[in-house]
Amino acid sequence: MLLTLLGTAGCGNQDNQQQDQANQEADVWDELEDILGQIKAPTFADRDFNVTDYGAVGDGTTNASEAFKKAIAACNEAGGGRVVVPAGKYLTGPIYLKSNVNLHVVKEATILFSTNPKDYLPVVYTRWEGVELMNYSPLIYAYEEKNIAITGEGVLDGQANETNWWPWKGNKRDGWKEGTPNQNDPDKRAVLFQMGEDDVPVRDRVFGEGFYLRPQFVQPYKSENILIEGVTFINSPMWILNPVLCNNVTIQKVTVESQGPNSDGCDPESCKNVLIKDCFFNTGDDCIAIKSGRNADGRRINVPSENIVIQNCAMENGHGGVVIGSEISGGARNIFAENCKMSSPELDRALRIKTSSMRGGTVENVYLRNIEVGQVAQQVVRVNMFYEDSGAHVPAVRNIEVRNMTVENGGKVGVLLEGYPQSPVENLRLINVNIKKVDEPYKFSNIKNVQFENVTINGEQVKLTN
Repeated sequence: MLLTLLGTAGCGNQDNQQQDQANQEADVWDELEDILGQIKAPTFADRDFNVTDYGAVGDGTTNASEAFKKAIAACNEAGGGRVVVPAGKYLTGPIYLKSNVNLHVVKEATILFSTNPKDYLPVVYTRWEGVELMNYSPLIYAYEEKNIAITGEGVLDGQANETNWWPWKGNKRDGWKEGTPNQNDPDKRAVLFQMGEDDVPVRDRVFGEGFYLRPQFVQPYKSENILIEGVTFINSPMWILNPVLCNNVTIQKVTVESQGPNSDGCDPESCKNVLIKDCFFNTGDDCIAIKSGRNADGRRINVPSENIVIQNCAMENGHGGVVIGSEISGGARNIFAENCKMSSPELDRALRIKTSSMRGGTVENVYLRNIEVGQVAQQVVRVNMFYEDSGAHVPAVRNIEVRNMTVENGGKVGVLLEGYPQSPVENLRLINVNIKKVDEPYKFSNIKNVQFENVTINGEQVKLTN
């Protein structure tokens, strides 16, 4: 059966439009090469600084924090090189990367991060769910540094679980017990969010002990020329790879496994020129989530995430495979994802854009091609402009294309689009898409120029021109 929703244009005009759109598609993907040409992984001097030479003991119990600090300082002062973590298990508090330092974790090595929150003090300048503040240090942190890396084939273990870090979320399934404090108490994260709305100076937004706001795993902040390659990250307190306000970031051949609350795999936030390639994500939240700040604080900084490239990645568990939002007040543009595979009964969606009129901002120019989806639980493509409470900052979502996608089990709704009457979801195209075993082919509210070309859903061809 052929289902068709036709616009008012004549056939000749439609032919011309289709040719124009084909040309535009080719031009769009030509831009990818220009973006990739701007992303260059840093290189490092041929000097090694072994953490064991600075007192580290790989027995899993001896605190190596001071050894990491000394080795990184020596490497930085010498002009750069590798800080090598040899075979063994090394217990440490937060690691502060400095310019020209490559933290190299060999295959037989594991870095175990302390589960004592006091070790992540004093507070540092950071961003938490899209709002700047002074909070616990991320497990690996850098601020205004250049040419930094984490490489090797070893493991970095945040040691978060149902007995530490995760209960702070306030969910019983994550170990929280009735009557114990958590981030959702009215005097915790809500205070931070209100400070963001009230434009309180960041240096006066002092949190840390007593507020239960979990630290991120890796957060380079206002830094540039960053490489994360080859290593495995497990058991994170919350967001795992979270570069903020960074430029020129390469994340490749990385494995991320963490099933805790808010365990987003990779969250580039207000970043430019980011490559995420050949990575594996199995997470308790979004696999890749592109962000740019929350509400008033995000609009204050007003830096979009742009030129984000995702290639040859695999996603299993997660709320979404490729996600944009919800902390997206600074906007996002020029997002390319290709040659990715996604599948799990615990994977909710393949492509998800989530925003609201509390967030504002513009999401535009999002392009996916050559995507294989085995199974999703909810939707294949979802654009939700009502993710949280309404406000005065109506967002815009436009220029989205999904090309060459196969889906074996599409979940509840194939394509779910939810826009505003005054700001519809605009210019979305599906081309050469085959979705099987989905309860409802599509569901739209407030759309403009949505087109399906060579789209098959549940074995029936669906052509839309609206």
